[in-house]
Amino acid sequence: MNTPIRAVILDLGNVLAFHDNALLFRRLGARAGLDAEEAGRRLSGAGWTAANRGLLGPEGIRRDVCGALGVDLPMEEFNALWNCHFTIHEAVLPRVEGLEGRVKRILLSNTNVLHAAWLKPRLPVLERFDHLVLSCEVGHVKPEPAIYEEALRHAGCEPHQAAFFDDLPEYVAAANTLGMRGHLFTTANAFDGQLRALGLE
Repeated sequence: MNTPIRAVILDLGNVLAFHDNALLFRRLGARAGLDAEEAGRRLSGAGWTAANRGLLGPEGIRRDVCGALGVDLPMEEFNALWNCHFTIHEAVLPRVEGLEGRVKRILLSNTNVLHAAWLKPRLPVLERFDHLVLSCEVGHVKPEPAIYEEALRHAGCEPHQAAFFDDLPEYVAAANTLGMRGHLFTTANAFDGQLRALGLE
């Protein structure tokens, strides 16, 4: 018989909120007079990772992104553009709400301070999570073992007692390597089936 699940550890992007990076690159690129492909090329790499590790604060992110794109946007305009690609995944929220009081709920996300600040008030369910493990606050990023271990520490359980859901296979594989029960998140309906299989229907 499977060990009961004591914690559900959830990714943020494309689980609780969709993020359309193609839209982000189109909008930022248009403002800078660049096509989306060029904007995406300029924004990939070290700066993005530095922001996710918490090495860049709000103004640092603005300067880094604007510098890469060759444009200087005031913070208010920049922040609106920087968060334009998010849509709350309304269908999954009742499933996540239904776990309250049954298991610990931990958020585990690679994100930066501006994205986190924009999403938190739009996802009030996060206020009732047991803990939020955000890469920009802990200095580690998935798939590094340290960030999963941080989530497990706050979950207060052994790896095999934690179910982890993420939309990226490499992050799920990293969780499985540590002994967690990793699942690839695809849709709210599929999530229902995964929870049933874990005894959390």
